[in-house]
Amino acid sequence: MKLSDIAARLNCDLSGDGSVEIFGVAGIENAREGELSFLVNPKYFPQLKHTRASGLIVGTDFGPAHIPLLRHRNPYLVFAKAIELFKQPRKQLPGIHPTAVVFPDAKLGRDVAVGAFSTIGARASIGNGVQVASHCVVEDDVTIDEQTILHPGCIIRERVRVGKQCIIQSNAVLGSDGFGYAKQDDGSWYRIVQAGTVVIEDEVEIGAGTMIDRAAVGETRIGQRTKIDNLVHIGHGCQIGRDCLICAQVGLAGSTRLGDNVILAGQVGAAGHLTIGSGVIAVAQTGIPSSVEPGKVISGSPAIDQKTWLKSSAIHARLPELNKHIRDLDKRIRDLEIIFKVIHESRE
Repeated sequence: MKLSDIAARLNCDLSGDGSVEIFGVAGIENAREGELSFLVNPKYFPQLKHTRASGLIVGTDFGPAHIPLLRHRNPYLVFAKAIELFKQPRKQLPGIHPTAVVFPDAKLGRDVAVGAFSTIGARASIGNGVQVASHCVVEDDVTIDEQTILHPGCIIRERVRVGKQCIIQSNAVLGSDGFGYAKQDDGSWYRIVQAGTVVIEDEVEIGAGTMIDRAAVGETRIGQRTKIDNLVHIGHGCQIGRDCLICAQVGLAGSTRLGDNVILAGQVGAAGHLTIGSGVIAVAQTGIPSSVEPGKVISGSPAIDQKTWLKSSAIHARLPELNKHIRDLDKRIRDLEIIFKVIHESRE
């Protein structure tokens, strides 16, 4: 594909020779002749003079270069779309594998694919174009809307509802029992039946090994277009807003509520029964013990304002030195008090 054609399809401004033939995309360090790359992070600017890429996707303010440039205000997004020009995800062919088990009263739409050793339970409803890969379990009364993809090993528990165009990665479990117990008089724990469900809205993506618990009553809900990374735990009764980004190893205790466009970086933990307002960003390993106002950027454990946390972190390494300085000042003050007392008594 000519670079000029790529520029047109991706709505980029082309600087340089548009007749160059491009056969793929790659990172700037590993790109070969005939491949397209991108450059946004200043950390990689020195790689520009060494790269063998035949074209580069950059921002609109990027300077001139010795290779053709595709300029766009959102170069990373353009690079993501450029990958799709050369490589599309593998799609299952419609049909039911001979080893799959589909209950007689399950309803399957058009062009549904069910892979080897997968199970579709009683009264399940599977929409048009859904792909269920091998070794998946879709239990009774589950609803999966059209064009959703279940990768190998997914488990969708009873009565869970999954929207359209969702992607569920391998070994995710939707609708596992919430962690609920009531303490009895003898000190033992009485198991609370988790009678609720999980609702996944449209265009949600859920990473490998992620667990989303059903509510004890009511529902756990994941809002439209939210993206959840691998190895995340969403506790029972949580309500996640739209367009949130939840990174690996995040843990949300039960009944946590997230607004829209919340970003939780890796290993963030929330204590539960709290609200994290829309637009909040929690940096990696933040511990959230209480509700957070919308628009805040927070860090640390327990979480505090990001700017305050950065200042505190800068001081942390100097604490032994500052402690010694404080002790020295305290001693000098006590010595001065003694001197002033002696002077005062001598004047009397």
